[in-house]
Amino acid sequence: MTMEGDDMTDLVSYARDGAIVTLTLNDPEPRNPISDPAMIEALLAALARLEADPEARVAILTGAGSAFSAGGNIKKMGQAGGLNDPLPVRTRANYRNGIQRLPIAFSQLETPVIAAVNGAAIGAGCDLACMCDIRIAGRSARFAESFVKLGIIAGDGGAWLLPRIVGFSKACEMALTGDLIDAEEALACGLVSRVVDDGELLAAAREVAGKIASNPPYAVRMTKRLLWEGQSASLGALLEMAASMQALAHATADHKEAIAAMLEKRPPRFTGE
Repeated sequence: MTMEGDDMTDLVSYARDGAIVTLTLNDPEPRNPISDPAMIEALLAALARLEADPEARVAILTGAGSAFSAGGNIKKMGQAGGLNDPLPVRTRANYRNGIQRLPIAFSQLETPVIAAVNGAAIGAGCDLACMCDIRIAGRSARFAESFVKLGIIAGDGGAWLLPRIVGFSKACEMALTGDLIDAEEALACGLVSRVVDDGELLAAAREVAGKIASNPPYAVRMTKRLLWEGQSASLGALLEMAASMQALAHATADHKEAIAAMLEKRPPRFTGE
């Protein structure tokens, strides 16, 4: 297995194996907090690199060490710490120019991202998992929309993301109690799509990634875009977008290859054209 561009000295490492990219949050000692400017910039850079990588068809996002992400860096919270500033208008700007860029960047990605959730995904870490398209959890994974326990709210888009994944009632329960849920409860409420043994987590994520990567890349990218737009668009607007994208899909060589392979009863050979 050949890894391209792997650099574990970065806050977010980028490693591509064929068409599958693995992004790893690489700040394990404080459990991969994502609110610090350096981590935000590193993750944004990794996402930009992913979207520009002509060989990448799908990505896996995971965390180094014992946690996916503990969310904010609690040592920098409080009065004038982290994103907080003595002047509230600057705090607002810190959020807009900082962590709020992450959900926007994920929503604009056309490359599918699978969250391989190892250990804790707490607060902004839970919301980071929700920014991904698919979530797979190891059995030791724990999730919490825990902002309320710190006397704050989800400043990173969690109130938009979570209800669309688990439904309004469960999202309210999670956000208003701040309680931890385990991997099995996350599976039951739809927060994750599968739970596997911890030692099998990355292999399971790669299995799903491989299935995605084997499909025609333009169809995959447009399907993801429609799914995201469908969360806020009207039916009419989405149908118009779907008609336009379908016109593009019909014109691809991969569509013609898919039909030919089915008729000839052979595996397709997609080229991304």
